[in-house]
Amino acid sequence: MIPRYTRPEMAAIWSDQNKYKIWYLIEAHATEKLAELGVVPQSAVDAVWKAKDVEFDVARIDEIEREVKHDVIAFLTHLAEHVGEESRFVHQGLTSSDVLDTCLAVQMKQSADLLLVGMDRVLAALKKRAEEHKYTACIGRSHGIHAEPTTMGLKFARFYAEFDRNRERLVRARDEIATCAISGAIGTFANVDPAVEEHVAKQMGLTVEPVSTQVIPRDRHANYFAVLGLIASAIENIAIEVRHLQRSEVREAQEYFSPGQKGSSAMPHKRNPILTENLTGQARLVRSAVVPAMENVALWHERDISHSSVERGIGPDANVHLDFALHRTAGMIEGLIVHADRCAENLNAYGGIHNSQRVLLALTQAGASREDSYRLVQRNGMKTWDEGGMLVDHLKADEGVTALLSNEQIEACFDEAYHMKHVDTIFKRVFGE
Repeated sequence: MIPRYTRPEMAAIWSDQNKYKIWYLIEAHATEKLAELGVVPQSAVDAVWKAKDVEFDVARIDEIEREVKHDVIAFLTHLAEHVGEESRFVHQGLTSSDVLDTCLAVQMKQSADLLLVGMDRVLAALKKRAEEHKYTACIGRSHGIHAEPTTMGLKFARFYAEFDRNRERLVRARDEIATCAISGAIGTFANVDPAVEEHVAKQMGLTVEPVSTQVIPRDRHANYFAVLGLIASAIENIAIEVRHLQRSEVREAQEYFSPGQKGSSAMPHKRNPILTENLTGQARLVRSAVVPAMENVALWHERDISHSSVERGIGPDANVHLDFALHRTAGMIEGLIVHADRCAENLNAYGGIHNSQRVLLALTQAGASREDSYRLVQRNGMKTWDEGGMLVDHLKADEGVTALLSNEQIEACFDEAYHMKHVDTIFKRVFGE
């Protein structure tokens, strides 16, 4: 985890202290149920719970692990230093993966809950800006070329709808990843009653894993990271749009440039889209976890640990980077400056050629074939591109067009309000009534 891109709330989830506290709770709740079943004495439960306020010594656990070469054993050895003789009843019938996988499920669920907070902030920002610029007309572009008008509000609404879908996906992924496995070696419950798993799951806010072999199936994890990748792509979708709109030649929107901010060490005039460029990079980092997570699904027989080193990296990193990126995205949207005047300038920069389809349709309604209509409009459109002037004037001077349409009918094709008539319908579909 790089401090520059790490928010403390997410860092705490993936800290060693949090991990060991979760390990402790898993072991304590398991011991609690084992005592209820008569497998271990109640005195063992009492002794274990006396350590509930202990802040585990990470350095001491690391020291033990350097000798035993096993992280869970190192933790249990350190726990025994606090629990005493009754510690021999801890971890009865469990295997290391019971602790590791259940802990990872808790951390992923905690992370998802925090990510949802970030997503809600992004959604709120997008909705506010969409409503603010609902009818701020601007040129739409396909292939980077002027197409037909849209509004800045519709741009924000489109991103809102995408984030709303991804929020639903994350909720489902959180629920799917939040499973508990306390099934022992090979997952057959030979040495631990399934009731222990049910008890630990309930206490930890998880559901039981139906069949865990010795590990929780990694398709759950792959799905979780795939959803993080989709959210990252949604962030980049916004970032790319802002970066294009901020280009000097376009300048329809720009990131907020704070007093005292510097854009370049060499050129004092620069205002660079540094936030959205950073977000593009953050998205790449989050998506880089998706393929390794997919490759973790196929393990040897009932288990191996080829997935372990992967998850120690992508678990904290993907969640940390996405958490940071969500809040950076929200802040960028909240402060984004929209230049409505520049939107209007660009909309009218090329002689009204964005109305070409309206003229095409009018000609077909007047009786011309689609092929002839296309030819008539295209030749005047190309003339507008190459020679300048206004498309409406070139059309009025074209006898092939005026033979079918009056000047009034041609002018009617250039009413900008025509393109805005269903904006409210789209908004209702996205945001509701």
